[in-house]
Amino acid sequence: METWYFVDSGHLTPAVNMALDETLLNWHSEGKIPPVLRFYGWKPAGLSVGYFQKVKGKIDLDAIKKNGFELVRRQTGGRAVLHDDELTYSVIVSEGHSQMPASVKQAYLVLSQGLLEGFKELDISAEFAIPEEKLNSNGSAVCFEEPSWYELIVDGKKAAGSAQTRKKGVILQHGSIPINVDETKLFDMFIYKNERIKERARQSFGDKAVSINNLVEQPIGFDETRKAFKKGFEKGLDINLEPFTLTDEQWKEVYDLAEKRYNHDDWNFAR
Repeated sequence: METWYFVDSGHLTPAVNMALDETLLNWHSEGKIPPVLRFYGWKPAGLSVGYFQKVKGKIDLDAIKKNGFELVRRQTGGRAVLHDDELTYSVIVSEGHSQMPASVKQAYLVLSQGLLEGFKELDISAEFAIPEEKLNSNGSAVCFEEPSWYELIVDGKKAAGSAQTRKKGVILQHGSIPINVDETKLFDMFIYKNERIKERARQSFGDKAVSINNLVEQPIGFDETRKAFKKGFEKGLDINLEPFTLTDEQWKEVYDLAEKRYNHDDWNFAR
C-alpha cells in the first residue's frame, strides 16, 4: 500500500486555497513530496471560475461583494462553483504514476473511486455519471447544472463536481462536495437576462443537484464529512495517508503566490 501525504488545511481564503493547490503541484513535480490528498474549506465563501471562463456578463460581481464572498480563477477548467458549506478535495499525483491512465477521462474514473467510497461511508448510494450527450450543454455558467464524465450522482442528481488539469507532468484534480446549498445565494452570483429566467433556473436546480444533508437521515457537518471521505479515499485509491504539516517557510511560499497571482484582478478577470 502506497503512502501519500494528507494535508488537512482547514478553512482558508479563496486565493490561498488555489495557491496551496498550485504550490503542492510544484513541490510534487520537483520531487519534494509524494502524491497528496488535501481537504479544505473556504473562509470567506468563494466563487471559483474555470480557467477559460468569462467573467464579464456572466458573473454578478456586485452580488459577490454584497454577500461578502470572494472571486478567484482556478487553474482547472469548467464552470463556476460557489464554495460555501462544503468539503473541497484536491489530489496531486504524477502523470507517470503506475495507477494513472493517460486519458483525462479515465484518470477521473480512477481518482473518483475515492469519492464513491466516501459516499458509501455515509451510507449514500452514489454512482458515476456517464452523460449520453456531454456536448449538448445548455450554456449555463453554473457548474452544478449538469454532471461531467465520472462525477458522482445520486438518483440522477449531481452530488460532487470535479475539475482536472495537467502541468509539469502532474495531475491536479480538485472538486466540491456540497454539505448544504443555499440556492438563493447560488443563483444570485450569476447574471440572467431577467428575473423570470433566473427563478426558473433556481427552481429546476433541485432536479439536477443534491447536497450531503439532502441524502442523510441526520444532518452532518464539515468534520464528519471529512472523516468519511478520508476513509473513502484511502479505500478507493488503496493508499495510506500520512499527515503533512507545512513549515512556516512553506506557508510563506503559498501566501506569496496567493498575493502574486490569485489576489490579482489581472488573473481573476483575465477573460
